[in-house]
Order: sequence, then structure tokens, then C-alpha cells
Amino acid sequence: MDMIRYQLKTLNRQHALYSKMKTAMKNNLIALLDQTYPGVNALFSSPAREDGTQKWVDFAASFWHADCVRGMSQATFTERYRKWCKRNRYNFSSDKAAEIYTGAKDQIAMIPKDDLTKRLIRQAIDSLNTVSKTVEQLKAEMLKLASQLPEFPVVMEMHGVGDSLGPQLMAEIGDVTRFAHRGSIDHLLGSDATEEELHLYSLEEQVTTHVPPVFLWHTQEDEFVPVMGSLLFAQACIRENVPLELHIYPENRHGLSLAIKETAWEDPASVDPHIAGWFSLCTEWLELIWK
Repeated sequence: MDMIRYQLKTLNRQHALYSKMKTAMKNNLIALLDQTYPGVNALFSSPAREDGTQKWVDFAASFWHADCVRGMSQATFTERYRKWCKRNRYNFSSDKAAEIYTGAKDQIAMIPKDDLTKRLIRQAIDSLNTVSKTVEQLKAEMLKLASQLPEFPVVMEMHGVGDSLGPQLMAEIGDVTRFAHRGSIDHLLGSDATEEELHLYSLEEQVTTHVPPVFLWHTQEDEFVPVMGSLLFAQACIRENVPLELHIYPENRHGLSLAIKETAWEDPASVDPHIAGWFSLCTEWLELIWK
């Protein structure tokens, strides 16, 4: 299991890297298209396919300049659009074809419809599609690995967690068997606590709509109380529509208090200006909910 978790974490690092590359390449393509066919990226809202391709990108590969649409009659474009939809396995709508044609007539292109422009856009599209495909492959491999871990069902049942976010949470947080703070449970209930007692004293199991607004912060490196406890509690608050503000700080240990010199108990590591900002955030939050 440790090897699977290590592989999952490695894949997640690669996924984060390629996701950033995908965003950069998408923005680059949109910037180019804004000079040839402004707004083409907003023509379709279809989600990405399993191979990472997107309808607006596929459309721009064929109709990369506004003149590629308005340079023909509406009837001719509608027929070409129909054939394009069939070839690329997209649904065809004559109303959509009319909408695209009418919209293209009003666009102002900043660079000409020539071979150089076409080559620049095609290169940008090819680069984006390649990275998008890699992102989707990484997501599929992460889901496959994550499904082999014992905590998979627990994480996937969390509110708002799907096939993409679930494996990422497991990659960064680890085994959910660490979620409960065993020492606190033993001190409170004893080592022979019943299932009923564990349920009663598990905060995330007791959240209802009557719970007051919650401000919560935690450090990811907390070695005594796993951060997942806070995430589970926050998830329960979201499920019950309890107003919540949550901050997870990536570094530092348990028991930082205000994270300033006065509460550091002569431990320099307990002074953290970034984390100390939680107090101001909480003050702002209180002012908001008391308005």
C-alpha cells in the first residue's frame, strides 16, 4: 500500500505540473484566436472528452478565422458545420449553425487569414491537445491507483468529491485510518469504546443545521491531529448548509495558538507570520456574520 501511495503522490505532482501547462497553453490559444476569431472559445459549453479534447478547440482547428465562417453563404457554412459535427462525433443543430454564422459576421479580426496565421493557431491547438490528453491519462491512472487503497470508498463518499478530486486528496493527505485522533479518543472514552460512543463523540457525525457558523483552521503538517479531521468536519458543515470559513496552512506543527512570539513558549518554530494571519481573518469573518 505504501508503494501505491507513493506512486499516487508522484502522479499527482505530474498532474499539477501538466495542469498548469494546460492552462498556459489554453490562454495562449485564446489570445491568438482573439486576433482572428474573437469569442470562438465561448461558442460551446460541452465538457472535455475522455481524451482531453474540447469542442471549441476542435472547432477552431477547422474554423480558425472569422473569415472561415463568414466568407461563405450561411447555407454553405451550415452544411460544412453539419459535416464537421458528423466527422468529429458532435451533435448538430441548425440553430447553432445560424447563431455561429451570425456572430462571425460581427467579429473584427486583427490579423489576416493567411498560411502563417493558420500555422500559428494549429501549432497552439496541437500543443494544447497533447497536454490535455496527458492530463486526462494521469487522472485515469490516479483513479485506478486510488481505487486500490482501503480509504477509497470513504473519500469518494465525501460531499463534492468526484473521480478527479478524490485521488488528489488521497495523494496529498494519505491513509484515512489516520483521520481519527486515537489518543484523544482513548483518553475520552477508553480503549474499549463502543461503535455508538465513537459515533456520538465524532464531531463530523453530529453536525446539524443547528450548528452555529464555523471558523476553522489547521496545518497540513500537524503530527498529532490529522488535518483530515478538520476536512471531514468542514464537509459535514457544507452538507448541512452551516456557514463555514476554512483555512488549511501547508506547513508547521500542532498547537501554534496565535503563532506569534507571545504565545510561542520560547519555541521559534511556533512563530509564523503567515499562519498568524488567521486571527485577522477570523476577526473579519466575525464582523461579516454579525452584520
